[in-house]
Amino acid sequence: MNRNLSILALTGTLALGGLLGYQAKERGALDSQPTATVQQTTAQNAASQTAVEQGTLVQTRAGTPATSYDAGRARTESEANTVQVVKERQDGLVYISVTEADTGSAEAQMRQKLQDQFGFALPEDQGGGAPATGTGSGFFVNAQGDIVTNNHVVDGASDITIRLHGGKQTYKAKVIARAPDYDLALIRAEGVPRASIKPLPLGDSDKLDVGLKAIAMGAPFNLDFSVSEGIISSLERQVPVGSREVSQPVIQTDAAINPGNSGGPLLSSAGQVIGVNTQILTGGAGQSAGVGFAIPINTVKRLLPQLQAGKGGVVSPPSLGVVFSDLSSLPPQQLKAAGLPSSGALLQKVYPGSPAAAAGLRGGNNGKLSLPSAQGTSSISTDGDLITAVNGQPLEDAGSLQEAVLATGEGQPLRLTVRRGGKTREVEVTLQAFRFPQDQQ
Repeated sequence: MNRNLSILALTGTLALGGLLGYQAKERGALDSQPTATVQQTTAQNAASQTAVEQGTLVQTRAGTPATSYDAGRARTESEANTVQVVKERQDGLVYISVTEADTGSAEAQMRQKLQDQFGFALPEDQGGGAPATGTGSGFFVNAQGDIVTNNHVVDGASDITIRLHGGKQTYKAKVIARAPDYDLALIRAEGVPRASIKPLPLGDSDKLDVGLKAIAMGAPFNLDFSVSEGIISSLERQVPVGSREVSQPVIQTDAAINPGNSGGPLLSSAGQVIGVNTQILTGGAGQSAGVGFAIPINTVKRLLPQLQAGKGGVVSPPSLGVVFSDLSSLPPQQLKAAGLPSSGALLQKVYPGSPAAAAGLRGGNNGKLSLPSAQGTSSISTDGDLITAVNGQPLEDAGSLQEAVLATGEGQPLRLTVRRGGKTREVEVTLQAFRFPQDQQ
């Protein structure tokens, strides 16, 4: 039995401000419909009664626009906007089906771990050695037919097929590239007619506000094409994302998101994609509890050129190329004895050829602190550079540094506040992809 593949499966839709753009069209359509005219007090009552019987709500207060009904279907401005967005964007949605032959793979085990954490239903072995199957969602991002989805939808899949909205024909698809640390992937289908490729416009997730409309489209629980609507609930949320579960900024929405919505678009009232649905909090129920998360579309736009050039590979995030100790996790008494602050990233090693080495950062080698570990004792050097802030923001823990690096694009500068020998200075590091030696991977 097919089960939905979403481990971190979200299908939300965020709204990008107001009813601009669509409203103009919608109001024009509404204005063309017959409406009751208020002329006199006595005539108002009769006209109102007639209008109600005919399904038209008449203006009852001066200056208040009438709400129209078309064949019994409500047409408030908000409803008309949602209908317009869905009609104009539904053909850009893609339904994804995958087959995973090896349920014991590292990818399958990772999915099981996420399932245990978030309560999602995963593909199961269907008996007799049959491979596991699952479903997800995606959407076209350009006229060449590139499709954005979640990495966890396609990672480890031996076979990927897609279907378009409103059609039953399936098309074989292949992975162009994956970005596991961001839970994003780019796939492309073979043989899709060019006229059937309807790319969705990408918005600007940096210009959102809490309270704006969010529209989610996808295929929850293997149900072809489903739409849910809510609002942007928070823009200040950070949750573990990707294969290494590093906390990253996400868009929170209360639009209903369920397994199978993974990789689907989160749309604004302007009909633009503002996020890619990736996770929900379920409370153990395995379905939407009104708290869903989407990867901001600006993250997608930043990674898209690398994904398109990926040639089936993995897009790695930029790196400093260092090994460090998180001071916030060390015993306070030892930090005090060593003259170290309660938080910061104390560099233990800076790899040659890394961005950190190019910026002149140094690791330590005095092995001054000894701490108990699973292997007995481990030593920590206290004479390396100490990073106390990133882009002017104090480091509270190790995650803060990782989050800052992931949020910075390759080739972009990261400003570090560094303490060395009792002196503090600002160091700018230009981030690049860096391959760690095999023993550090």
